[in-house]
Amino acid sequence: MSVTRSPTERRADRSRFGSISRKQLLIAFGFATGAFFIALSVIDQRLAATGGPSILDLEFAGSSDRAAEIMAEWGAHGRYLARLSLWIDFGFMVSYGAFFALAALATRDFARERGLRALAVAGVAAPFFAIAAALFDVAENVIWLLVLGGHGGEIAPPIATSCAALKFLLIGLAIFYVLWGLLSRVAKRAKRGL
Repeated sequence: MSVTRSPTERRADRSRFGSISRKQLLIAFGFATGAFFIALSVIDQRLAATGGPSILDLEFAGSSDRAAEIMAEWGAHGRYLARLSLWIDFGFMVSYGAFFALAALATRDFARERGLRALAVAGVAAPFFAIAAALFDVAENVIWLLVLGGHGGEIAPPIATSCAALKFLLIGLAIFYVLWGLLSRVAKRAKRGL
C-alpha cells in the first residue's frame, strides 16, 4: 500500500467539491456541529427542567418498560421537547458525520505524506467510522420518534439502544483517530523546531 499521495490525488480532493477546499468544508461543518450541539444542549436543559431524565437516558433505556417510564416522567411537554431534539439531531448527524469523516481523511492524507504508516493504515477505516456513526444515529432517532408516537412495540427500544451504543463507539473511534493525528502533527512540528 502506498503511503504517499500524488499531486493529482490531492487536486482531486478540491475538484470533488468545485472550488471549495476540504479545509473550508471542515470549518463550515465544524461551526455547524458546534451550533447544533448548543441547540441540542439548550433543549436538553429544558427537558431536565421538566424533572425527568435527559435524552441520553432515553437513548440507553434498553427496554420498552424503561422507555415508557421516561416518557411518563417527561409528560406531554417533555415528549414534545424530546421529539424536537430528535428532529434537530438529524442536522447534527450530517454535520458531525461530515466533519469527522473529513478530519479523518485529512489525518490519513497527512499520515501518508509524512510516512506515518500506522496512522495511515488506521485511516483506511476511520473516515467510515464517522459516517457509520451518523447512520446508526439516524436509525436510532427514527426508532425513538416511532416510540414517542406510540409505535415500535417491545423490540424498538432495545434496537434503538443498540444503535446508540454503536454510534458512540464508532464516533469515539473516529474522534480518537483525529486526536491521534493532531498529536502526530504537533510532534512532527516539535521535532522540526528542535
